Amino acid sequence: MSKEAIIKTNDLTKSFGAFTAVDKITFEVMPGEIFGFLGANGAGKTTAMKMLSGLLIPTSGKASVVGFDVFKQSEMIKKNIGYMSQKFSLYDDLTVEENIAFFGGIYGLRGDVLEHAQAELLQRLQLMDQSKKLVASLPLGWKQKLSFSVAMIHKPRLVFLDEPTGGVDPITRRQFWEMIYEAAENGVTIFVTTHYMDEAEYCSRVSIMVDGKIAAMDTPRALKDRFGAKNMDEVFYTLARGAKRGE
Repeated sequence: MSKEAIIKTNDLTKSFGAFTAVDKITFEVMPGEIFGFLGANGAGKTTAMKMLSGLLIPTSGKASVVGFDVFKQSEMIKKNIGYMSQKFSLYDDLTVEENIAFFGGIYGLRGDVLEHAQAELLQRLQLMDQSKKLVASLPLGWKQKLSFSVAMIHKPRLVFLDEPTGGVDPITRRQFWEMIYEAAENGVTIFVTTHYMDEAEYCSRVSIMVDGKIAAMDTPRALKDRFGAKNMDEVFYTLARGAKRGE
């Protein structure tokens, strides 16, 4: 029995006046996939992610995310996904447990359910002794792990990660990807953007955007074979070197 796609798009487009940021992209993401969404600055990947996460209404086309229509049900999409931005969506002037309680409340958790989720998260991350400390005092790697865990506190089926490992050391990046794998193994779908091409190798499938369009999409191995490349860096540069726009 085939699984229903958790993300479906058909000719999804976003224009700002005469400028078309995302130009008729069509793809599907299946449950449990780690889907890499790559592109140089100006390629349109951030705009596409905003449409899929309910933050931006498309100009035309069709798309559904976790079963909800991006045009008509954006608020339902927001409630049923997790989202982690590249700048870590935590408040430095709140404690660890205050951050968890705040974001858990945003995701609709209340009372005993929130209390249980908070305790479970602190125990899993081994942060019980740090729960009263300000987030500002945590090392960057721990902030990153906490932010990812908070994005999943309401047990969503899909999590958007927007360049989650920017600015952290290689060891911490590796540990973070272990958390991503664990989530995927538990059935969570991961939609991730990254500037690190070695991280693209860790994805189930990869899409590469150029000038608002999807220039290529497949498994990392298939893409390397298709372009005769040794690694994803070479694939990316082959596709992106002809880009007409950027920042």
